[in-house]
Amino acid sequence: MTATALELVLMIEGQQGLTWGLWQRLARAAEEGGFDGLFRSDHLTELFGDAGRPVLDTWTSLAWLATGSRRIRFGPLVCPMTFYHPAILAKQAAAIDLLSGGRLDLGIGAGWNEAEHRMFGLPFPALRERMDRLDCGARAIRALWQGEEAVSLDQPYYRLVGARAEPRPTRGSVPLIIGGRGERRTLRAVAIYADEWNVTRLTFQEYPAKRRILDEHCRAVRRDPATIRRSFMVPIIVGRSEAEVRARRDRARALFPTVPDDAGGWKAAGFLHGTPAEIRQDLAHWRELGVQRVMLQLIDMEDFAAIDLIAREVLPAFR
Repeated sequence: MTATALELVLMIEGQQGLTWGLWQRLARAAEEGGFDGLFRSDHLTELFGDAGRPVLDTWTSLAWLATGSRRIRFGPLVCPMTFYHPAILAKQAAAIDLLSGGRLDLGIGAGWNEAEHRMFGLPFPALRERMDRLDCGARAIRALWQGEEAVSLDQPYYRLVGARAEPRPTRGSVPLIIGGRGERRTLRAVAIYADEWNVTRLTFQEYPAKRRILDEHCRAVRRDPATIRRSFMVPIIVGRSEAEVRARRDRARALFPTVPDDAGGWKAAGFLHGTPAEIRQDLAHWRELGVQRVMLQLIDMEDFAAIDLIAREVLPAFR
């Protein structure tokens, strides 16, 4: 990566009405616009009460993307371990990575949305157990990809007994992303297991402290922090004029009621907001802080005019 490069990928909330037609349009927009990737969330239902909205299954949609795109990287951001057994997840990831020629990144997390677990009858343990399961799940996935010998793993959750997972991914393993900012457990799991640390909802001022804590965990487990890629997921509102920015902000608020309702709130939260020039300036700041890849979170994933604006007036500055 050169001094001026910064990877920019599109990130969509798949539970907010994703259909096959829309997913295919997004893939084309990412490829033709020059973005480095297309990632999606992994939820079972719309999170704000409209359970009638379509939600394409995450892994089925990624299987299509493996052959429906040519060059972009892609993956889930992130798969809750409460949804999956890690051995099954490792098999799915390997198969789709092979199908795509090695373009999959696997994001995993502890799971956080209690309502969707209750809706579908999925167990939602206390936070401590969810974090324990994330540790054990990441360890199991890593173990299954580490070599050609059968693996036995004695741990509280997801034990392996003489297990092999074949075929293995294109390069032997799939890059593992762990998302989160919890200082005691999540960042320690990143230090032990992850190829990439992804975080969201941090400001310029907050990020360096979290990074220092990750570096401390790396030292504790005798790992070079430079071997962990840093990525940042951030909501984005962009427009050529104040009126255009305001209209997109209002639309985002209607779709995702938890986002701020004014420009000051967006900026205070560390979100990207403003003209292409303002977006470029903020992205350059994130790059200076050590971020290597930014997931541009499109609240309105049907706003292809915004995607085109980013492609034309933001991406070229980071190539």
